[in-house]
Parts: sequence; structure tokens; C-alpha cells
Amino acid sequence: MGSDIAHSGQAHYRCVGVGAGPANLSLASLLHSHPETTNLFLDRKPAFSWHDSQQIPGTTLQVSMFKDLVSLADPTSPFSFLAYLHQKGRVYHFLNAQFPEVPRQEFRNYLDWASRRNDNVVFGEQVREVDFDGSGDGRYVVRTDRRLVTADNVVVGVGTRPWVPEHARPKLGRTHFHVSEFMEKAGDLGGKRVAVIGGGQSGAEAFLELISRPGGQQPGQVSWFSRRRNFLPLDDSPFTNDFYMPCHSDHHYNLPSEARSAFNAEQLLSSDGVSEATLRQIYQQLYVLSFVTGPADLARLYPHREVTDVTGDATGPWHLTVRHKEEQGAVEHERADVVIWATGFRPAPMDFLAPIAHRLEREGDELRVDQDYAVHWDGPLDRRVFVQNAVREQRGLADPNLSLNAWRSRRIVDRLLGVRTEEQLPSFVAWSSKESAEQFRTA
Repeated sequence: MGSDIAHSGQAHYRCVGVGAGPANLSLASLLHSHPETTNLFLDRKPAFSWHDSQQIPGTTLQVSMFKDLVSLADPTSPFSFLAYLHQKGRVYHFLNAQFPEVPRQEFRNYLDWASRRNDNVVFGEQVREVDFDGSGDGRYVVRTDRRLVTADNVVVGVGTRPWVPEHARPKLGRTHFHVSEFMEKAGDLGGKRVAVIGGGQSGAEAFLELISRPGGQQPGQVSWFSRRRNFLPLDDSPFTNDFYMPCHSDHHYNLPSEARSAFNAEQLLSSDGVSEATLRQIYQQLYVLSFVTGPADLARLYPHREVTDVTGDATGPWHLTVRHKEEQGAVEHERADVVIWATGFRPAPMDFLAPIAHRLEREGDELRVDQDYAVHWDGPLDRRVFVQNAVREQRGLADPNLSLNAWRSRRIVDRLLGVRTEEQLPSFVAWSSKESAEQFRTA
């Protein structure tokens, strides 16, 4: 099982992973069946966690259970979600429960289970720096807070960190926080005025939980702000889901940067909309509050608004300045005792790459990668830094999503092994002119 005790044996590895979230856990799980490819995955957290402070009861995944760590790359792997259910003795119970979507806490427990049964995954060890020693065959030198190891390849999968607007950052604290801290800080809100800022799934889940609290635990008022024109659903339709197939990721990679950015903006709701089930629950709760039980004035919904400033401190109410995006010059003001930002996440910094940063190519704010997620650099071609979940502009909206997690890891495994696994059949849709020509030839 995964351990927080430093390995005292081999100091050189074919692959060292920095971070052990879902992305690198996927890679570690696929490499587990290739013991000849020595590997080690290090994470600074003392134990596995996955949005633990945002595990609001009743929340579910927005993707299929098959989009686990391994199934879409190797359905026979002992690290699949199905293998987890079977090993726990609950596979029939899970089937009989007929969950429309997997409970998010259950998926989190599955990820923890996968990390614990892999000796190559180590928690409680922080990577301080990655350098490159060009002598001999060349190798990366990975220095942690506990030891030094070397590697032929490094895979960075440090995930994301919460993001709030710059004007809000200095004021964050006990009553003004990101939704990633919801379970820690949103407990005692009885009678208080709460503002939830952000119209995506996280904001919707926080809003629903707050307006559904019973009796004395119920806030006095809950206001929900979104920059979007309405509280819009996730586009989970079949052809939209084709955007989350490997063939479209490759197509997106080959587009000009302007076309990539335009696509990501136009199709944002395919990854960042609110699930219809959540929207339905919210609407039904609003109906009950308004017409059945009350209080009718508990909830307020403000779409097409941008919170441009928050002033005040934790000793008194926060004052929100709100710009109406549709009515030119219209500015609204709101007071809240608690402010919750559900404004998403951004890729975490990779400061540990500082010793070799000048050798790594960049594309905008991202490291520039090739088809296999290896960063372009000026060093040996058989010594690579791979990045996971950090190239959304180059690879599309699916990059930070669980949908292509296993496939992306398979690409990296293939590169490490010097093989190429046969891809699944392409989409019914001819995304590129090359695919269109191929369809005509085979018709």
C-alpha cells in the first residue's frame, strides 16, 4: 500500500512523478503492471485527499463511472472503479442502488484506495526542485525535503489551486473564503446573510446546500451571483461529448492558437455548466420555499452580474459592489455576513522546475507540449518532463477533466515503453479536412 516512509533502496527511476492526484494516480496505476519501468510518485500532502473540504453531502460526479483512473485505457486493470467495488464486497449493492451518477465521496474513496494499494505512491514528501545533470547518459535530479533521487523522466501532476479575483485575495479569511473550504467554514450560518459568487457546478452545490438547511441552521438570506446570463446547464449531449474523445483532443492540439481559444470559450458549458439534476433540485427547493414552507425571501438569484469589489472585514458585514453586465452603467450594492467564492481553479505553480525553467519552451502561460504531453526543451530527446492537467489551451477543455485522464496517462506510458497502443475508433464526426478525406476514400 502507499506509504509515507521514504524508500531506502533504489535511488534512480525510469519515471518520477511530482504530485499524486487523479492525473498522476492514473499514470502510477497503469505503470503498476510494468515493474520493469521503475517509478516513484511523490506528494507533499500527509495523506491522500481530493477536494476533501468541498465534499458537500449529496454531490455527484458529472462524468461516467468508466472515466476512472484506468478503465478507458486498460479495462482489465486491477485499479478500476469496478475492481474497487468488487474488492470492497459492495459491487451488487452499488448496482442495486441505481445511482444516476457516482457519489463524489465514493469516487474520492476509490482514489484513496488506489493510492494505498500502490507501493510506488508516497505521501508526506515534498519535491523542492528538479534539475538536470547532463553528464553521462543524462538524468534528472529530484531533490525533496527528505532525500535526493534521479530519474530518466519526470511527470508533473500537481493539479490546481483555488482562484479568486485579485481584489478579494487580501481579505480572505473565516467569513470570506473559496468554496474549496466550504465544509470547514460554512458550518454555523444560522440567520446570516450569505453571498455565493460563481454560476458553475460548485456555486450551484453550495447554494443548494445553504437553502436546504433545516430550522435554526438556515441562513437568513442566500444570494447567488453569476456572470452568465442565466444559471445554465452542463451540455451533456452525445455530440458535445465527442469533444471529450481522444481524437478531438488531437484535433484541438493541431489547431492554430486563436482557434483553440475560441473553441474553449464557445464550448465552456460542456465542462463548466451545472448538471440538470442539480438545477432541478434548486428550482424545486425554491418552489417549496416560495409557496409551501417559506421563508419565501430566503433565496435571491442574480445572473449576468459581476462582483467587482468586496470591502469590509470579518467584524462586520461585507459590502459587495456588483456590476450588471447587461444594463450599461448599472451598479448594485449588496451586504453579506459571509462571502463564498465559487470561481474555479487554476493550474498550481511549478516552482520546483526553476533550475531548468529556462530550458523549457512555453506557449503563452503554458509549457509547450508535444502529442504525448512531453515538454519541448533543449535537452536529450529521451529525457523528458511530461505535464498532466496543465495545458488546457493546447489540449482543450478535456485536459483538466476526468474524461481523458486514463488516455493521457496511456500516451505517457507508451512513450516511456517505446510503444504505441492502438487507439479506439474515431468519432462519427470528421473534425478535420484530413478525416473528411479519409471518409471519402473508405466510402
